Amino acid sequence: MDGVEYIKPDFPADAFAGTAAYYVRYRVPYPRRLLDDLIGRAGVSGEGTLLDLACGPGRVALDLAGSFREVRAVDLEPEMIAAGRGEATRRGVSNVSWEVGRAEDTVAPPASLDLITISDAFHRLDQRLVAQRALLWLKPRRCLAIMGCSFGLLGGAEPWKRTVADVVGKWTGRGPAPALAPGKKVPGSSPEHCERVLRDCGFGDVATHPFAEPHDWTIETITGYLYSTSACSRRILGETARPFEEELRAALLALDAGGIYREQMRCGYTLGRKDG
Repeated sequence: MDGVEYIKPDFPADAFAGTAAYYVRYRVPYPRRLLDDLIGRAGVSGEGTLLDLACGPGRVALDLAGSFREVRAVDLEPEMIAAGRGEATRRGVSNVSWEVGRAEDTVAPPASLDLITISDAFHRLDQRLVAQRALLWLKPRRCLAIMGCSFGLLGGAEPWKRTVADVVGKWTGRGPAPALAPGKKVPGSSPEHCERVLRDCGFGDVATHPFAEPHDWTIETITGYLYSTSACSRRILGETARPFEEELRAALLALDAGGIYREQMRCGYTLGRKDG
């Protein structure tokens, strides 16, 4: 298939160092109706194996664990895997095995998996390699799902989002953030790009399934979410974290003294099915 521009990943291995605790607490879960829709379209029976690549602390693996006999959760960063194990214990989930490693180095027997998920991470991977291996690992008629959410905290036209972006730009040394259209994706992560990759690598029945739900942010959850990112982690801010928080709080309260900031959360998944 022509027209597929594969993005070369260029992310340091420690990009999310120090973010795991914030990731667990402040990343917004995928809507249950999205997860149920995915399970239904993927034809999951309640048995079989899920492989969640670049899993972080198990945001998807743990929420889908009840639909599988076993789950493999793989992430590059030991801190994320440790946080995932802790969250699994807290939630009483016992059928997830946690593995430290790169998605590109993961191995699985051919035709052994019932679903493979990659959430908010496909742009950081060798997409052709991972998609081709996924096709090999899946059972016939089983699926790869590339999932993503777009909150637009560092973009979008709303005054409160512009405020967040500008304060982050100042304190991380990135300068004022350019205005972004709501839902704009980083290179290599748009649904259209993911569809092209899956078709190019041999998947059939490729389609994207979008969802939208309202979400209310507070100053605490905005700050916590920012600390879960590679662009504005506490490691990036260092000793300036406290004054950053104070300025962000003051700027947001100046816009809305009630401290509630509304967003239409846009998320979804691109699904590809192995023929057979």
